[in-house]
Amino acid sequence: MEVLKNYIDGAWTPSTSKETIDIVNPATQEVLAKVPYGKDTKKDVDLAVASAFKAYQEWSKVPVLKRVQVLYRLKSLMEENTEVLAEIITNESGKTYGESVGEIQRAIENIEVACGTPMLMAGDVIEDIATGIDEMMIRQPIGVAACITPFNFPSMIVFWFLPYAIATGNAFVVKPSEKVPMTMMKIFEFIDQLDIPKGLVSLVHGGKDSVDAILENPVIKAVSFVGSTPVARYIYSKGTANGKRVQAQGGAKNPVVILPDADIEMSTKIIADSVYGCAGQRCLAASTIITVDDQKRQIKDALYETVKSRTTGYGLDREVNMGPVITPESKARITGLIQKGLNEGAKMLLDGRNASIAGYEKGNFLNPTILEDVALDKELIKTEIFGPVMSLISMKNIDDALKFVNSGNYGNMACLFTGSGANARRFRNEADAGNIGINIGVAAPMAQFPFSGWKDSFFGDLHGQGKHAIEFFTQTKVIIERWPNIWSRKF
Repeated sequence: MEVLKNYIDGAWTPSTSKETIDIVNPATQEVLAKVPYGKDTKKDVDLAVASAFKAYQEWSKVPVLKRVQVLYRLKSLMEENTEVLAEIITNESGKTYGESVGEIQRAIENIEVACGTPMLMAGDVIEDIATGIDEMMIRQPIGVAACITPFNFPSMIVFWFLPYAIATGNAFVVKPSEKVPMTMMKIFEFIDQLDIPKGLVSLVHGGKDSVDAILENPVIKAVSFVGSTPVARYIYSKGTANGKRVQAQGGAKNPVVILPDADIEMSTKIIADSVYGCAGQRCLAASTIITVDDQKRQIKDALYETVKSRTTGYGLDREVNMGPVITPESKARITGLIQKGLNEGAKMLLDGRNASIAGYEKGNFLNPTILEDVALDKELIKTEIFGPVMSLISMKNIDDALKFVNSGNYGNMACLFTGSGANARRFRNEADAGNIGINIGVAAPMAQFPFSGWKDSFFGDLHGQGKHAIEFFTQTKVIIERWPNIWSRKF
C-alpha cells in the first residue's frame, strides 16, 4: 500500500516517521493509501520550514508583478484538471461529485483574486506631511506562514490562504487533514510545475504532532486554521503564546429564520440544500430552522416533502444528492446526538439513522433527519452536530427569533427568509454573526470578501480571503524621509 510522501525543498520526500494511518473512502471503506503520522513528523515540519525560510529570502525580492504570474499558471492547471481533482475529493471526503466541482471553483476564485495583489497590497504616501518631509506606508511579507486544514473541504480552504501568502512574498507550509491528504498531493503535482524557488511551498503530513511542530517552530510567523472550536481555541492560544499571528476558524450552529411573508417553496428548497449539502459537514450548514408566527405546520410539511425525496449514496453517482459522513466514529456521534435530542423531548419528523445503500452497505451513510420541537435549553440545540440533521423550532415573532439567534455561543452565519426589506435590514444589522444571508441558505462570501466569523466561531482579527488575507500575510512599514537639498528651502 502506498505511503504518501511529503513535498519538501521542491521534491517528494519520504517522511522520517515510520508510523502511518489509513486513508479510507467513507462510502466504501476501501483503504486508498497510508499517510505518515506520529511524533517523528515533527522532524518533517522542521525540514520544511528550514527550506521555506531560504526560499522566502529569495522570493521576497521578486517583484510582485512577477510573483502573481505563477498564480495564473496554477489557475490554469486547476481548471484543466477539475474532473480529476473532483473524483479524488469525492473518494476521500465522501461529498458528491457536483459538490467537489463547486469546491474547486471556489479555490480557483481565490487564486483569481490573489492575482490582484499588486493593487491589493499597495501602500500609501503623503507628500509634504511636514515641510520638506514625505511619509509613506508600505507592506512587506512576514516570512514563513503555515496552514492547518480540515477534512470537509480538501482543496478550497487551503486557497483561502496559500495564493495570498505567496503573492505577497512569503513562503508557505501546508498541513492537510490526515483524513483527506490525497487532494493536496495532486495539487502539489501542479505546484511542482511552477517557476518558484525550491521550498517556497511545502506539504507535510501528520496529526497533532505536526500541528504542534508548526505552532512551536520560531521561524513560522503566521498560522491559519479551520476546524472545530476546541481545536481552534487551542491553535490560537498556543500560536499566539509563541508570538505568531493566528487566524483560527472554529465551529458553528447556524440558525435560519423564516418569516410569514417568505416564499415557502423557494425557501424550503434552499434551506434543504443548506442543511444537507456536504452531508451537513460544513461550517456554513444551516442547523436550526426557526419558523415564526402561525406558519409552523406549512413550513414543516414543505420541508418534509422536499427533504424526503433527497437521494443518499456514493458521490460519484451523478444522481446522488448527499454522500456519507467522513468516518464511522462521526456517524456514531451524530446518531448519538439524535438520540440525545429525542431523550430531551424532541420529536422525530424524519429519521435517517438506518440508511443502507445497496452495494455500499459498509459506508458511513445517514439519510436526512428532521427533529421538531427541540428543547431550547438542552444540549442538541447548542451543539454543532456536523451531520445531516435539521432541528425545527418555532418562535412567536422576529423579536424572539433575533433574541434566540444572538443567544448562542457561535457566530458564523445567520440567515433570514422574508419578503420584507425592513425586516431584512433589521436582521442584517442586529444578528450577531459574521456572515448574514437574506433569502440565502449558505452565506458563503465570495473570494473578494473575508470569510467572517464571530464569537466562538473565530479566534483572531483578520480572516481568510480577499483584502483580509493580504493584510494577514504582510506587515506594515512606515517611512518618513527628508532630503538634504531641501533642508534650507524657504517657504
